[in-house]
Amino acid sequence: MRVRRVVAWWGLVMAACAATACVLPRSEDNPIRTFVLMNAEIDGASGSRVAQAGGQGVLVVAVPQAAPGFEQPRIAYLRRPSEVSYYANHVWADSPSRMVMPLLIQSLETAGLWRAVVPMPTGIRGDYQLDLSGLLVQQEFLQQPSRSRVQWRAHLVDVKAQRVMGARNFDALEPAPTEDAYGGVLAADRAIATLLATMNEWISSCLRGSGRESC
Repeated sequence: MRVRRVVAWWGLVMAACAATACVLPRSEDNPIRTFVLMNAEIDGASGSRVAQAGGQGVLVVAVPQAAPGFEQPRIAYLRRPSEVSYYANHVWADSPSRMVMPLLIQSLETAGLWRAVVPMPTGIRGDYQLDLSGLLVQQEFLQQPSRSRVQWRAHLVDVKAQRVMGARNFDALEPAPTEDAYGGVLAADRAIATLLATMNEWISSCLRGSGRESC
């Protein structure tokens, strides 16, 4: 009988903890570490080549759309193809797509192609619009050293002519300096810098060949 009372009492305690969100404090040995994406240094020579085309009008930039499974601030990694896992104690400060947005705006402004670069939402009707979709950032342990992949698909639209000037998939892989989440973050920074520089070159070619159907 006494055993039953102890079990019943313990069950009530556990139920009370659950009802009041009673949790054990997180171990100091495994603190949550938060990371941001940064624009690693881009080759200045490529930027200067793009800048020669400057003043093409107002570009409106939509918030990048994440690929399925990458809408959240969890840092993703792969140990085998097609199986996405997430670090338990390492997270992004925001979703990758939201963190890429200011880096994208900064890169487009620095390139010197536009009279103005305006992020959405906005009431301004631009001359061109840039949309990014399918954005993902993941660390891949499919070989040694591991590599970070960043990819997205870009559409450049001539708003006034109501036509797509060009569409292209962008993908970059960079080796991680260390086999952990931080190494993956540093590699992702370099991959993003590579893609932004490459995309500016692509946009410049689209503008130079604006008479064609697409670039």
